[in-house]
Amino acid sequence: MITVAFPAYHSAQYRGACWEQTTTLQVSYENLMEWVYTICEKIGGTANIRLVKAVGETYKMVLDLAEGADRSLMQEDNPHIIFSDAYSNLLSFSYASDSAVTRNFAYIYGHGEGSERKHTTYCVDNEPTYLDRYELYVDAKDISEEEQVEGETVPIPEEQYIALLKTRGSEKLVDPKTASESEIAADSTQYVYNRDYFVGDYVTVEHKRFGMIQPKVQLIGMIEAFDQNGRSLTPTFKE
Repeated sequence: MITVAFPAYHSAQYRGACWEQTTTLQVSYENLMEWVYTICEKIGGTANIRLVKAVGETYKMVLDLAEGADRSLMQEDNPHIIFSDAYSNLLSFSYASDSAVTRNFAYIYGHGEGSERKHTTYCVDNEPTYLDRYELYVDAKDISEEEQVEGETVPIPEEQYIALLKTRGSEKLVDPKTASESEIAADSTQYVYNRDYFVGDYVTVEHKRFGMIQPKVQLIGMIEAFDQNGRSLTPTFKE
């Protein structure tokens, strides 16, 4: 098990309740930024690393952790952001969904042999049943039953070890495979990017002509391009 601490020339700041969640996991010899991205996907947060000038020619790296605001039709606290062909701010839109790869219930097995092997299960919300249940088995023998505490090797408590197994199981679940592509109007005065909405926010996307709507999707990226035709915005959404 590893504990990550930022050196003196790093700093971190966060905004949003999603970053107040706590969990435990073991990671060895992995790319840390990939795990930050995985955590962002799980909790709905966003992360950004930027250079900030400190003193003189010294710079520090600041890790900003934020939680996108819900601006979709599914809430009433914030003004709604709706991209739709009916409002002429959605220039193109396509959507596809494939549930063949779905895995929503995990059996996780850790250390031990045979019937003595430690194991647990994991799913999100209510346990799926019958035809709604897509199972997978997770081999988590690599999760150690021991940890280093002040230079000494001590056993991990049973409850904490089971929590580690559940965390591993949560990483292996597979949501229905969806794909959507869209282009939104860059010159729209109705919603202005980085003023009325930001990367990380939840918005609504609909195509009235085809009767399709995504009532709450998260904007996880934005490609801003300039060419002979002017400025264009290509968002990346994730349900």
